[in-house]
Amino acid sequence: MTGADLVTWILGPILGLMTFLFIFRIILTWYPQADLNRLPFNLVAWPTEPFLVPLRKIVPSMGGVDITPIIWVGIFSLLREILLGQQGLLTMLSRV
Repeated sequence: MTGADLVTWILGPILGLMTFLFIFRIILTWYPQADLNRLPFNLVAWPTEPFLVPLRKIVPSMGGVDITPIIWVGIFSLLREILLGQQGLLTMLSRV
């Protein structure tokens, strides 16, 4: 197993999990009564909040809607495709 294979094996699930958590976070915005400090919602809020806080300072809410989770879904999906997709950088390295 090469270093690129090991990184791919670790990075793939992490990027997939973060994308899933941000999608779940988007769904939670539809339910403002959900308390993000209580189980099971804090399992989604705890890992995503450190990413959302700095981006919220840059991107304001649009019409009262927080779009920062949507931006992070795009960023993590793009990273996963660039690094691990069919023509991804790490995929190409592991074929060498």
